[in-house]
This record gives sequence, structure tokens and C-alpha cells, in this order.
Amino acid sequence: MSKRISEFTDGLVIETQFLVSGLSRGVKADGSRYLNVTLQDSSGQIEGKKWDVADEDLNILASGNVVSVYGEVYQYKDKLQFKIFEARPVALGDVDIARFVKECPVPKEELKKKADAYIESIKDPDLKKMVVYLIDQHKADYYDYPAAVRNHHAFASGLLYHSVTMADIAEALCKIYPNLNRDYLIAGTLIHDIGKITELSGPVATKFTFEGRMLGHISIMQAEVREAAHALGLTGEMPILLEHMVLSHHGVPEFGSPVVPETREAMVLNMIDNLDAKMLVLDKALEGVAPGEWSQKIYALDDAFYYNPLYNKKED
Repeated sequence: MSKRISEFTDGLVIETQFLVSGLSRGVKADGSRYLNVTLQDSSGQIEGKKWDVADEDLNILASGNVVSVYGEVYQYKDKLQFKIFEARPVALGDVDIARFVKECPVPKEELKKKADAYIESIKDPDLKKMVVYLIDQHKADYYDYPAAVRNHHAFASGLLYHSVTMADIAEALCKIYPNLNRDYLIAGTLIHDIGKITELSGPVATKFTFEGRMLGHISIMQAEVREAAHALGLTGEMPILLEHMVLSHHGVPEFGSPVVPETREAMVLNMIDNLDAKMLVLDKALEGVAPGEWSQKIYALDDAFYYNPLYNKKED
């Protein structure tokens, strides 16, 4: 069986299949062109370089294609890269796309059951009606979409995993802080990021859509909540509070929220979202970092380096 990216070592010469998740062009000192290619399988990504470029390479190595690549793994600045000698197209009908998309840590069916249980547990009938309506508008995509392009939860079913994990945290916090309204907090965790289904292109070679770039998932979802309230004939405080939670869940304008949290539940939703996102960013950054070593600089965590303590060393 062909090695996966996570198993690559310096000096390995291999021919295998990858999903191209990114492509950009560069120019060498002599004026000739080269390609930067992000190659992906279910175990991770590796940056590839093709130094000798033919016109057909631009089509073969286009983002979203599955390709058969012959090349060599090499070490560059403490990071493995892949020198591409040759690339050939592979028809999507001939491959199992699951080989190229990072796996969700929890099976999708298990997450679906948990999400359904959380929805059923909402006692406020109008709030439950809103949550059911909003999820039903995007049901299949809600189960399959990632929650990001490259940082946290950037894998198939990442949106569902992120939402359910946040609901788990919310459930625990509501037991510690009884003044929190559990119905609203659970509802917020489940629907706050549904706008990403419009913002992102899908679970394979994920990128931002035109609408996503122009509007962003927060404003997209706020509009959906308002439209849902009109469609269901729901008025009063509830829809506005839910819109507020969506609008404020990134905390401050610097991170994309046009308003700051102004209810307990909105504040806690922001904190839970931030915690869950940063834990996934950190987990990803520490993949492959040996106990006793430091990560690379992590842009999403204020350009900090993180240490993998010796207590994480596995026993022989």
C-alpha cells in the first residue's frame, strides 16, 4: 500500500495519488516559471514544487483535481516538501475521495445523533422551531461541510463536529452557571456557523465562494435567521436575541463581529467558539512535534510557539 503524507520521510521517492488543494505560480531568478502545489491526502498536506513547468501542468495541477504524482520528499527549513517530477490526471470516478479528505475525529452518524438529541432537548417551542427550520434548509451540507478552509475544523463534517463539541461544552457550563439560559446557548452553538455552508465551497479542496468573500458567514447567517423568523411568523425578542448571538460570536469587530456580545449567552457562545477553534488549531500545529520539542510559529495563536511536554511521550 502506498505511504500517506504523515508517513513521508526525507529522501523518499514515491509515486502516489494526491488531491491538489492549492496552486500558485512563481518565477525563478532566470525568469522561468515554477509551481507551488499544496498536495493533500486524508492524513495531512505537504507543499510541492514543480520546477520544470509545461503548459499542461497548469490544468493537471489545478486546485480540486486528483493527480498521480511521481517525485521526491526532501527536508527544507525543518519541514518536509515534495519535489514533483511528473504529474498525471486521475478521473474522480476512479478514486475514493475519502482517501484525500481529512477524517473527522468522531463518526458522522454519532455526531448526527448527538445534534438531534440537543435539538430535541430545547424546551422553548419557538426557539426549537427556529433551530429545526435553519438546519433543515441545509441538512445534508450541515452534516458534511468543513468549518474552515485551513485552520480549525478544516475537514469533512468539521462544521457538525465543531457545533456538537460546542454544545457539549455549553451543556457542562450550564450546570456550573445556572443563570445561563440553556435553550439559547444550545441553539446558538448549533446554528451560529451555518452561514459557512454558503461561505465555503464544500468539503473537497475547500475555498471561499464569491458570496462568502463579499459577505462573510456572520452576515449571511444573520440574514437567514431574520428570514426564518418571517417565514415562521415569529416575532418579539427571541429572533433578535438569536441574531445577536450570531452577529457577536467572534467577539469584536477585529475578528469579524459587527457587534460585541451583550447577553450572558452571547458572551459564553463567543468564549466557547474561541476555545474550540484554538484547541483544534493547536492540535494541528503539534501534529508531528515530538515530546520535548517546539511547534513552528502559529499565526492563528498570536504567532506563538507551543511546547509539546515530555509527559506526552508514548511508552514503548
